[in-house]
Amino acid sequence: MNANKRKEIFARFAAANPNPTTELEYENTFQLLIAVLLSAQATDRSVNIATRNIFDTCKTPQDILDMGLDAFTEAIRTIGLYKTKAKNALRTCEILQEKHNGEVPDDREALEALPGVGRKTANVVLNTAFGHPTMAVDTHIFRLSNRTGIAPGKNVVEVEKKLLRFVPKEYMFNAHHWLILHGRYVCLARKPKCPQCGINDLCEYKEKTPAGK
Repeated sequence: MNANKRKEIFARFAAANPNPTTELEYENTFQLLIAVLLSAQATDRSVNIATRNIFDTCKTPQDILDMGLDAFTEAIRTIGLYKTKAKNALRTCEILQEKHNGEVPDDREALEALPGVGRKTANVVLNTAFGHPTMAVDTHIFRLSNRTGIAPGKNVVEVEKKLLRFVPKEYMFNAHHWLILHGRYVCLARKPKCPQCGINDLCEYKEKTPAGK
């Protein structure tokens, strides 16, 4: 795919959705971190349902530590892998209190040192909370990047590096939100909605879903 095609793709995304953002619900950077940590292999909707009651009263790491592991675990039991995620969340809160004065660090290395926080989670927090031009590659973005030809790669890190190189600078800040939303609602895994796709004519996928199907 050439640079002109990519630029037009993101121009269309921008025109259709000028201010995209995560669908996770949160009030501050700490809550965003916890929500993203909980969202691994789970839907944003399921995370939002579980965290609404928690976030009503838990605004800081100390609030969750005061809540305690047992109560926090019970509160998120509807989320996949909830026991492991609860332990990681509580340990993350402890580290934030001990090493970062209760604040979420604006630093990749420090974020990735937190339990349950991998590269993707760090990228989401760095981009959404701190405005870094990062690219959080999830299953949707990985599929979309390969299927459309925007940034094909064998693994998520390869796709991430290509997107950082290929996405026009003026669209980089919002790019991962546009791609996630497009993959989540239009370019579906089993049956992409090609007839309703706003970049159908630019996409290089050869097996497009025909109209009426």
